[in-house]
Amino acid sequence: QVQLVESGGGLVQAGGSLRLSCAASGRTFSMGWFRQAPGKEREFVAGINWSTYYADSVKGRFTISRDDAKNTVYLLMNSLKPEDTAVYYCAQSTVWGMTRRPADFASWGQGTQVTVSS
Repeated sequence: QVQLVESGGGLVQAGGSLRLSCAASGRTFSMGWFRQAPGKEREFVAGINWSTYYADSVKGRFTISRDDAKNTVYLLMNSLKPEDTAVYYCAQSTVWGMTRRPADFASWGQGTQVTVSS
């Protein structure tokens, strides 16, 4: 089972940008980013396999990408809003296709905190 380590979170003002990284211990293909705010369920943010796909709430602001030479997946977050504040997790998909369900992902990282101030 691949090990995942997220990094890159922090405190940023609204309108700012952050780039999250997810370093894997081995090769990956279908990956996803999720987030969880206090008192809320974990929600899908972005996924990548042979293509990329996004939650409507981040489409046009966030970009998921990968560097296979480094076994790393990135999440570039622009135009951040206070409602983007959450712990962000990366995970590896266990199913074929563009799934958004947390239950279809495994090997979760420990998460990285993103806080957007207004």
